[in-house]
Amino acid sequence: MNSASSRSDDDTPLPNAAVRRRAPAAERNRDAILAVLARVLPQSGVVLEIASGTGQHAVHCAAALPGIVWQPSDPDANARDSIAAWRAHAGLANLNAPLALDVLSDDWGIANMAAIVCINMIHIAPWAAAEALFRGAGARLDAGGVLYLYGPYRRNGAHTAPSNEAFDQQLRATDPRWGVRDMEAVEALGQKAGLTLVETVAMPANNFSLVFKKTV
Repeated sequence: MNSASSRSDDDTPLPNAAVRRRAPAAERNRDAILAVLARVLPQSGVVLEIASGTGQHAVHCAAALPGIVWQPSDPDANARDSIAAWRAHAGLANLNAPLALDVLSDDWGIANMAAIVCINMIHIAPWAAAEALFRGAGARLDAGGVLYLYGPYRRNGAHTAPSNEAFDQQLRATDPRWGVRDMEAVEALGQKAGLTLVETVAMPANNFSLVFKKTV
């Protein structure tokens, strides 16, 4: 089997470098994101990562936060192959195999989580995905659990930088259902789901970290 192959004969993802995808943005923002997560996440318990993508954040965070069990997930099979390859490469005891999880599904295959982490998803998905994310978080997070979001946002109906406005136009041209979201609309989703926005952190490259806590 050549190095470009992503699966073995028994359909098991191969832990080779060709399968381990790399996103430049993940390499740029991982330390800034981890600095916030290390401060706001519970010290122990299961942390579900929604839309884990390449798996780079999962490995980086699990390595730095050994008291947490990191549960990556993604609805895309190729992304899960990449996550599984990163997991095999890292060999971390607290990093679980990726789940085939779509937030729009009623069955996430997991419940009773200490926290949920979602990086760069809700602007590259229909608004229904953001609604489903908050519904699922409200139903499945433990009392006092944390929902962490990262990405670009509009504030008070306006973009925070010209680059974000251009990015928003690009997203909407790709799919009219996508786009940079209004922070106030996202906060309202949290309130409806019993989650309170307790912290807004300005991040590099005109992004934000939003930290919600389950209040009921």
